[in-house]
Amino acid sequence: MSNEPTRVLIAEDEALIRLDLKEMLEEEGYVVVGEVGDGQAAVDQARELRPDLVVLDVQMPVLDGLSAAEQIAASRIAPVIVLTAFSQRELVERARDAGAMAYLVKPFSKADLVPAIEVARARFVEMTALDAEVGDLKERLEARKVVEQAKGKLMADRGISEAEAFRWIQRTAMNERTSMKALAQLVLTDGVGPAETPTA
Repeated sequence: MSNEPTRVLIAEDEALIRLDLKEMLEEEGYVVVGEVGDGQAAVDQARELRPDLVVLDVQMPVLDGLSAAEQIAASRIAPVIVLTAFSQRELVERARDAGAMAYLVKPFSKADLVPAIEVARARFVEMTALDAEVGDLKERLEARKVVEQAKGKLMADRGISEAEAFRWIQRTAMNERTSMKALAQLVLTDGVGPAETPTA
């Protein structure tokens, strides 16, 4: 990640929550580049400002947060974090299907917000890297699934973090001049991992 501060767009129709969120973000060194109160404005501002992250409330006028998340995620503009007052499983699954990289249940604290942002940004980087490698949508979903499984195996077998597992897959695939999907399949079938393969 670069040393540039992360630029965030906030979409929340309740002014008080929006203000709290802005304060929390700024205290942690993030830069709030835009604040809107409805989903359509969030999509428009995301397209115009190209932020590094979008924080969206689920229940907003004009266009709800999940529909807005879907449009922003489909355009690969920025990772999306969804805020909700409910933690129902169905809503969480809808948020994930809409392309949200993380979600937070209100009320949340700064201690919840920062890790959610880091997870969302890391997942977005992974997805973008995989998308660049694989053109076809069906192939892309398949590649994502295999890489996810390989990451899980590396994390369990080697005791490394999710980010370390992904970086190892990405770097080794480049060094070996193979695709991340092909390398991930080797991890799953032959158990290759950071100790066996020489890394640059």
